[in-house]
Amino acid sequence: MKLAAIDIGSNAARLLISEVEENGKGSPSFNKLNLVRVPLRLGFDVFETGDISKTKINKVVETIKAYKHLLNIYEVQYLKACATSAMRDAKNADDIIRKVKMETGIEIKVISGDEEASFIYENHIAENLAKDHSYLYIDVGGGSTELTFFDDGKLVFKESFNIGTIRLLKGLVTDKHWDEMKNYIKLGTKGKSDMIAIGSGGNINKVFSLSKKKEGKPLSLELLRDYHKELSSFTLAERMKQYKLREDRADVILPALQIYVNVMRWTGIEEIYVPKIGLADGLVHMLYEEVKNKKLHASTVVL
Repeated sequence: MKLAAIDIGSNAARLLISEVEENGKGSPSFNKLNLVRVPLRLGFDVFETGDISKTKINKVVETIKAYKHLLNIYEVQYLKACATSAMRDAKNADDIIRKVKMETGIEIKVISGDEEASFIYENHIAENLAKDHSYLYIDVGGGSTELTFFDDGKLVFKESFNIGTIRLLKGLVTDKHWDEMKNYIKLGTKGKSDMIAIGSGGNINKVFSLSKKKEGKPLSLELLRDYHKELSSFTLAERMKQYKLREDRADVILPALQIYVNVMRWTGIEEIYVPKIGLADGLVHMLYEEVKNKKLHASTVVL
């Protein structure tokens, strides 16, 4: 069975195409057939003006058209398409959704921060880890950061904060925003020990890649601090050249590191695992459960 997810974030739009196979016991394995990323950077419009510009609207439509061609070529059967922080804030989001639906047949659902945190958890990473630890999922995007905390295998809290890499670049995150996140985290994790972080998002994946760590090994808080200090010493152009980064990664990687470091510092967490999962992966996992249980959600696109 071939499933796909489209994740339209504040920095980029991603298409994930996966093939799902079940073993003899009915357990699924998810094989990534293709992952395409287009840096639409919608947050740069929305967080400054409140709207997505005509130029960016056209890019969104053309991107979804291109994704539709790939979905047809791969013979994908079911699709979920979601948009996050930038589209949540865009005053003209409904117009864009209508235009995309009319020209491609694909319906985009704008999800809440709470739903975003839930979908990321759909990857069930913590279920395969030791039960004698608490786990904090940290997903950093362009417009928001989603935190999901588990203790003794049970969900303690999930919360979305309007602290994202593009908002930080635009100077739109105040001390009050930071204090709200800090106080919420400290209260929610109070009295918990042996906490471990699980990081998702393109920036932490890039840091993991730069670190040359073996798959499955964690990054330390100290290493993240070192990378933040090191990357801060270069100009944007120098970062692109020195670390072979695209411009749309080189500018947001610093604020992303700032967010991860702050969250880990406030919780006393010393290590973060980077299993290379994200919202699109969670959407595919959720879609599989819908198809398997024959309970398709209204937002699911049957191709």
